Amino acid sequence: MTAPAELSPTLQLACELIRRPSVTPVDADCQTQMMNRLGAVGFQLEPMRFEDVDNFWATHGNQAGPVLCFAGHTDVVPTGPVQQWQHEPFEALIDADGMLCGRGAADMKGSLASMVVACERFVHDYPNHRGKVAFLITSDEEGPAHHGTKAVVERLKARNERLDWCIVGEPSSTSLLGDVVKNGRRGSLGATLTVRGKQGHVAYPHLARNPIHLAAPALAELAAEHWDEGNAFFPPTSFQISNLNSGTGATNVVPGELTALFNFRFSTESTVESLQQRVAAILDKHQLQWHIDWALSGLPFLTEPGDLLDAVSSSIKAVTGRETRPSTSGGTSDGRFIATMGTQVVELGPVNATIHQVDERILASDLDLLTEIYYQTMVRLLA
Repeated sequence: MTAPAELSPTLQLACELIRRPSVTPVDADCQTQMMNRLGAVGFQLEPMRFEDVDNFWATHGNQAGPVLCFAGHTDVVPTGPVQQWQHEPFEALIDADGMLCGRGAADMKGSLASMVVACERFVHDYPNHRGKVAFLITSDEEGPAHHGTKAVVERLKARNERLDWCIVGEPSSTSLLGDVVKNGRRGSLGATLTVRGKQGHVAYPHLARNPIHLAAPALAELAAEHWDEGNAFFPPTSFQISNLNSGTGATNVVPGELTALFNFRFSTESTVESLQQRVAAILDKHQLQWHIDWALSGLPFLTEPGDLLDAVSSSIKAVTGRETRPSTSGGTSDGRFIATMGTQVVELGPVNATIHQVDERILASDLDLLTEIYYQTMVRLLA
């Protein structure tokens, strides 16, 4: 392990944050640590606690110019079996291969450390920068996400706050730092489908209605349906059944009900309403007795080439020599809430190869490069 005294400011802060076991929605004072650092260099701090979730909003500068926000989360997913880790998950160490190891190293305490250190340097070098630098941090990104970024955004909207640009520190890189940035995300629409039949004895099927048999052709048609073509920025909309449950556990009982959980990851070529209507038409076509509870996790959003994407791409090129590739692949992020403010949103962070895994780790030196990329992006946009 590298001795703490040998670590850069970014790596020191990353290790300090990783050592705090902030499993959703617990923050474990990560935000206090970040706010102390930001407050010391002149940021105005506003903690926002909603229910059991800690959040904060911090700003530096004035409202006269554009607003660049750094967004992220201090919460991490559970470790899984601790005995399967090579090192303690919250120990935070750099191994012989130069990898920073620990839960949250990639997702996303490394990014948080890079953001804070980059902003400390920027406001020191450009104390009278134009516009505002802001932070929007939550401890509820990995969980239900009801009282985190979504709630903060609602409060900012009510105050008519403006966010022009936002960089979310999600681990966007695939193989090398900066090779991919996320400039949008697909929407996520989940559903719980209940198909009703009639319970009975398997020896007397004419007296029962088996919901498994009734639903199977409809589910097969839903799975085979071509929902849209996608477009230049998004792949075609996908449909996946994630859970299927029916039966009493007995082999001689026809069940009376079937429950199916499914999810759409949808492009801007489809709407929530169009997907719901098409599902209903297929279910009705098969003459099922059905009910659906829909759950919209987020609408698709897209940041097209412009000031923010240009500044981020140029900074990545200047620091790493790499050309970056914009992508909308992957799951959802809190960027979906921020985009509702009319904000240009990109996600830029470390390599995501080990996120949510046992032995989460990233190349330690990448965090210093990421700090420089964030810094140069601020210079391009606000200096």
